[in-house]
Amino acid sequence: MSSPAGTAGWLARLERAGRWLENLLLMGLLLVMLGLGGAQIVLRNFLGGGLNWTDEALRLLLLWLALLGAVAASRDDRHISIDVLGRVLPPRWRLAAGVVVSLFTAGVCLVLAWHALGFVGESREYGDTLLGDRPAWLFQAILPVGFGLIAYRYLLLALRRALALLRPGSSA
Repeated sequence: MSSPAGTAGWLARLERAGRWLENLLLMGLLLVMLGLGGAQIVLRNFLGGGLNWTDEALRLLLLWLALLGAVAASRDDRHISIDVLGRVLPPRWRLAAGVVVSLFTAGVCLVLAWHALGFVGESREYGDTLLGDRPAWLFQAILPVGFGLIAYRYLLLALRRALALLRPGSSA
């Protein structure tokens, strides 16, 4: 049987690997976007034309980059927020407000993931295509996956904050 310390070490390594993979995907997507955009500019300005699929591919890559960036931001609770009450609430109340905000964020993302899943399913059902003849649902699958991952992360954050709130003498 593994010890709690061994399990914690394994989980920490798994989290580091996930963080590394997220960063690698973000960097790769950004580099591909820069390369495609730069190539398109050169082709249009110097050769009188470009690749007809590049603009659509760049839009899809931007969608993926935005959602993967949002997933990466959620890992450290780094999403844009307006923290009006955080400056005036005492530490325990601030922690309680954090639980509520994290649960609300997770709920909104779950609703978005659910509806995005329906959208992707309908796109698959109707046989929509992108980039010529490729199934659109493959490119759109980032929508439910991304929102689902963000919801998962904020549920974990709410749980961590709630557990911290229940510990005696804990503050923010």
